Amino acid sequence: FGQEGLTNTYAIDAGGSITMPLIGAVPARGRTPAGLAAEITGKLRNGYIRDPSVAVEIESYRPFFILGEVAAPGQYPYVPNMSVESAVAIAGGFSPRARRDRVTLTHTDGAGSMRIVVPLGTPISPGDTVLVGERWF
Repeated sequence: FGQEGLTNTYAIDAGGSITMPLIGAVPARGRTPAGLAAEITGKLRNGYIRDPSVAVEIESYRPFFILGEVAAPGQYPYVPNMSVESAVAIAGGFSPRARRDRVTLTHTDGAGSMRIVVPLGTPISPGDTVLVGERWF
């Protein structure tokens, strides 16, 4: 109440934080909305607002990328709970030359990059790259 200036859309910066009035930068990368809301609530309660009500929602995710033997390789919007199989479907399905049993997933996070061969049911994350290889006849 009376703090309309705090209600806003905040983007996560390159350092993985959001910056809000009164409390400054709050680490956000890799955190759940509930965990982030709890930290913001605590910081606002600590000398700024008596009983803050904080809600955190994800407005948009980083896209994922799909390359190789699919009908339409490229960058696509990430949707929560996506799998490699749904990413292939979004990209128009496998091309006739696709090696369907060997899909490579590249995932990058704070610990670095990881590239592994995965089954189609493997979940993907925002920013991941899916590579569908070519089969040899």
